[in-house]
Amino acid sequence: MTTVAIIGNAPENHPDLTVYREVVDYWIGADRGACVLAKHDLPIEYAVGDFDSTTEAEKTVIRDIATNVQVYPSEKDETDLELALNKAYELHPTTIYLFGVTGGRMDHELVNVQLLYTILSKGIRGIIIDQSNYLELTFPGEYTVEFDANYPTISFVPFSKQVLGITLTDFYYPLTNATISWGSTLCISNKLNRNSGTFSYKDGILLLVKSRD
Repeated sequence: MTTVAIIGNAPENHPDLTVYREVVDYWIGADRGACVLAKHDLPIEYAVGDFDSTTEAEKTVIRDIATNVQVYPSEKDETDLELALNKAYELHPTTIYLFGVTGGRMDHELVNVQLLYTILSKGIRGIIIDQSNYLELTFPGEYTVEFDANYPTISFVPFSKQVLGITLTDFYYPLTNATISWGSTLCISNKLNRNSGTFSYKDGILLLVKSRD
């Protein structure tokens, strides 16, 4: 099992990255995300992007610290984050954490959430984490959710037009075989009754969002 963490170029609203030092096998900096890794004294296995948002001094730091640096032209078809993901796929991970991919430009933030679908379609667990949110996309099945004091509020957002047969067990607001559609707020702002709970559904694509105020 291999875990990769990618640090994006969004504002630094990520949690304490050093907490993940023991669980991450490879760290990838997407553009200025490499500077964030250097700032937190974390290794940079790969630095990927056009680096148009970095200063010359920052580029020197990246070149000195990173094991591998891959520079792309600023005019390209992919975002720096997608380039970093392509590098991550080469490492055959089971899990990819995405930090620094929210809180900036809305167009980037929306497409970054959609990238979770690309990751999951490859059979890889993809997770976006910032100071206030934990996002993970799921396909139909049954899942266990553990209580996390950092993100105690739990919501479920339909990623597909409809999600069928949602059942929530050991939640403050339980559900049995419910259906939610785009725009539904039925599954927003729930909490666990115990240290863990389960959710399951039969059809569709569902986004799990754990958050805090």
